[in-house]
Amino acid sequence: MKFFLATLFLFFGASTVAQTFDEKTTNSSNVRLNVTNSGTFGNAFRGYRNGTGNPSCEYPAGSGVEHVFESGIWFGGFINGTNIAVSTSSVDAPQGYVTGGAGFEFYPEVGSRLQEISSLRNSPYYSPNAVSHQDFVATFSDKNTLVPGTNTQIGAHLNPLFVDVKLRTFNWNYSFSDFFVIVDIELQNNGSSTIDSAYFGLWANTVVRNINITPAGSGGAGFYNKGGNGFLDSLYMAYCYDNAGDVGFTNSYVGQKFLGAEDKNGYHHPAIDSRFKANYNAWQFNSTSDPVYFQPTNDNTRYQKLTQGLNQHQCWDANNSTNSNCGTKSYKEQLNEAGNRSDLVSVGPFRNFEPGDKINVAYAFILAKKKEDGNENSANNAEQQSIFRANAQWAQTAYNGEDNNGNGVLDADEDINGDGKLTRYILPAPPEIPNAKLVTSENKIEVYWSNNAEFSIDPISQKQDFEGYRLYMTKLGFDVTDVPNLQRDLVKIAEYDIASDGFNYETGFDAVKLQTPQTFDGDTNIYYYKYTIDNVLNGWQYAISLTAFDQGNEESNLESLESSVLANNFRAFAGKPINTNLMTNEPFVYPNPYYGGSSWEGKSNFQEQSRKLYFANLPANCEISIFTLAGDFIDRIDHNQQYNGSDIRWYQTFGSENTEQNVFSGGEHAWDMLSEYTQIISRGLYIFTVKDLDTGELFKGKFAIIK
Repeated sequence: MKFFLATLFLFFGASTVAQTFDEKTTNSSNVRLNVTNSGTFGNAFRGYRNGTGNPSCEYPAGSGVEHVFESGIWFGGFINGTNIAVSTSSVDAPQGYVTGGAGFEFYPEVGSRLQEISSLRNSPYYSPNAVSHQDFVATFSDKNTLVPGTNTQIGAHLNPLFVDVKLRTFNWNYSFSDFFVIVDIELQNNGSSTIDSAYFGLWANTVVRNINITPAGSGGAGFYNKGGNGFLDSLYMAYCYDNAGDVGFTNSYVGQKFLGAEDKNGYHHPAIDSRFKANYNAWQFNSTSDPVYFQPTNDNTRYQKLTQGLNQHQCWDANNSTNSNCGTKSYKEQLNEAGNRSDLVSVGPFRNFEPGDKINVAYAFILAKKKEDGNENSANNAEQQSIFRANAQWAQTAYNGEDNNGNGVLDADEDINGDGKLTRYILPAPPEIPNAKLVTSENKIEVYWSNNAEFSIDPISQKQDFEGYRLYMTKLGFDVTDVPNLQRDLVKIAEYDIASDGFNYETGFDAVKLQTPQTFDGDTNIYYYKYTIDNVLNGWQYAISLTAFDQGNEESNLESLESSVLANNFRAFAGKPINTNLMTNEPFVYPNPYYGGSSWEGKSNFQEQSRKLYFANLPANCEISIFTLAGDFIDRIDHNQQYNGSDIRWYQTFGSENTEQNVFSGGEHAWDMLSEYTQIISRGLYIFTVKDLDTGELFKGKFAIIK
């Protein structure tokens, strides 16, 4: 769409160093879309020009197939019913985004960054406020006429609308959602004027080329003039594909799809409101004479594009054979030919946008491979579009959330989460995390779980699609022989699924189902299943995780979903059970003798504080005292059967983040070999006593420490 100038104006010039320009690339889905805190998408292939290699809008990830040069938001209307004003975050500029450049009119305040949050609990960006596996959040405004923090005039930006914007982008790693990125925009009128007949648009300079085959911008304008464009009316989605470029290497579509809008007057969508329009426009780069495909360069002409769509024109789908007012080819036919174009999907009008009012609009960037039908790569038909259309429907489904029928109203049978409010962005989900309990004993770990996951209802299908359970366990020494990574270290050791339902292995649950459900004191859960792991070593740590998975849906190209292995993982420590008689079952210490640097200790920045040995065969409630042979007091330990390791550093370093998920046998207690005053004790023989606090019985023993 553009050719590059020999000398580029840098997007962060010396006069604008105070501006906070921030950008990130989506990586949870299979789409690598550049997002900025100025309301732009794509990076004008800057990553290929400056050597960073950061994609603009690559799909699939790592393929080198790019789809967007640059994209941005447009918003405009009548100020107090008289003057037209349009603010844009990006326009069709040869070099892409330029700080202070004409058409780049939205800016964050100095210091306002692009925030990343995630709904994944194992993510370093986890936040309960996150919507997707990776959210980007930014705030910016068109209110400034100077670039914030500088004296640089924003080119031709003379009539700000004083609209503040909160931008959120969402992407997920599920197989049914890894081909789109949702853009959710909240606009607030923070000026003093009412904006009427307002329209919002997502503009995009779409370019579908394989950068690995044809380097970005090579051949000048010839690189950009290969796109075929169109608009799918039923989906409210513009699209672009490679009509004549990297034949055989760019067999994909990119689209901007309108999902829905809301303001004080309710929900807006052309499918349910004939007064609310979705307009599509496309224009040739640098076209100034063509009355149909002219490139808008000021507020008046941009507002014209926002409000008058080619898809509303009598010649959109008609030529002179059916309408004498049209040319030899319809607009739809003309746009399907290779060209050098931008396109715009705009929606409105939004009436009476008063100071303090908010408007919410949502779009999605949709990516898809063409479905092979034997035709040339340059072809464009319904069969080739079928995957693309299906992907667009998934994005709409994600946006609709609880709104199953898309009417913008929470109907009686749609309140999935029971909060009485319409919740969007609810996607299909794996079954509920099974309630699990671990019981450890000598050389044994028993895993119990309840059947709560079996009654899970998929948020989208509204079906009870539970299929089975998977049990995972780490190998011996996972915690001390390498940097622990549970997603990598947990290995599946068992799997059970519903028998005779036509899905998966059909193993059934008989091997693990209890004849009589099990309960435990202080635990309200009822446990229906039990799996026993034998021959584990006492005192060593094993991570255990139980998941539930569903059937998936072949018709929707939906893979089987599984709950996270990190959601309910436990750390199990096999060992001696509770001792009920000190005289016949003597307590002891292991390893005895203790040699400095026992193999289960691992490496720590607090090595001397992260040592441990075990006292075993302990009563349910007892007091352990440690002395030198000379009778000098060293330390005292209070033990009970609920011991979880929280009293010594080793478990802080290597155990569960939640000490309640450290599971011991009840008859063992670890000691860090530090005195009462945290002094490192020396090598030698030591005396220990165990006093049963329930019976008053006292046992005396010895152990050795060798360093």
